[in-house]
Amino acid sequence: MEREKIRVGIIGASPGRGWAARAHVPALMSLPEFSITAVGTSRRESAEAAAREFGAVHAFTDARQLAEHPEVDLVVVTVKVPVHAELVGAALAAGKHVYCEWPLGRTSDEADALAKSAERAGVHHVVGLQARYAPAIAYARELVAAGHVGRVTAATVYAARGKGARERIPSWAAYTLDRDNGAGTLEVAGGHTLDALQYVLGDISDLSATLSVRQPVYTLAETGASVEATGPDHLLLNATLTSGAVVSAHIHDAKVTDARTRLEISGTEGDLAIVSTEAGGPAGIQIGELRLLGTGVSGDTYQELPIPARYRRTSGIAPGAEGFNIARMYARLAVDLGTGAHGVPDFHAGLRLHRLLDAIKLSAETGARQSMG
Repeated sequence: MEREKIRVGIIGASPGRGWAARAHVPALMSLPEFSITAVGTSRRESAEAAAREFGAVHAFTDARQLAEHPEVDLVVVTVKVPVHAELVGAALAAGKHVYCEWPLGRTSDEADALAKSAERAGVHHVVGLQARYAPAIAYARELVAAGHVGRVTAATVYAARGKGARERIPSWAAYTLDRDNGAGTLEVAGGHTLDALQYVLGDISDLSATLSVRQPVYTLAETGASVEATGPDHLLLNATLTSGAVVSAHIHDAKVTDARTRLEISGTEGDLAIVSTEAGGPAGIQIGELRLLGTGVSGDTYQELPIPARYRRTSGIAPGAEGFNIARMYARLAVDLGTGAHGVPDFHAGLRLHRLLDAIKLSAETGARQSMG
């Protein structure tokens, strides 16, 4: 007997543009376990256009109606961060499973409230920390755990995105410059990068940090209007892991030349490096394909490590596509929903990451080292 599909309603599924159309829809369409049955946007015209484009039966402008519809099992929230709490709350109130894009909320308090609500609702809840499902990151985690580099002594991170390069930014992204919206460099580039680091190497135990606004004014690409930036665009981090290994990281936006990510892991018996490819480099560690390098037998030169096929299995979506890591996470979610397991990063994982970012902000504000204990 054929297994019933998981019926998905996507809030924020604007046709032709946006993260849902670029990543979530291709990911879901590539997996036989899922079916997009409903879409929601803020305008009737765009909702109906999205339904036609994505093959959904139902189109909504009211997120609560979408969540309550009997032909929706999983609600996916892909809109701007300031409305995450409201829309995720509507899905939880309807008793539906929820996938919310990262950041989970504007603040740790919002994330805490959502995690508690999700537990009370008794549903599966997912936060979009898809870098964990990048094949290079997943395989690096396996190699580290197996002792491939010996005892890990240090990690060095350089993560630079192209967003805001040459002081210009598209209008749709301008809201990320306001620190109160919780969707800036610290939260997005910092959150995804540091979550990937901890996924491979273990948790950060203590840290000191510097945050800086190096580009205080941007120009909107479409209109030429000026917009002020209040959120930091540079993060410098000095940290220690629970293992005792030390970490240094520089994460920033507005990189004009060669935006990229490189995470180097040093051990007593060798080294690993997770490196962005040219196409995906400007977007961040969570998007696009990554390479995994390791030291050879001589221990003095890097060589590319072939990644086992088990980390590349999805159907119908290329490894370099923006939605590839998301497709791998959805595939794991399908297993969770079918078995009752909890393998995907959930709202509690999101809350822990929010609290790490809080510690970074507090250290930057006070100049004092912060403990995560």
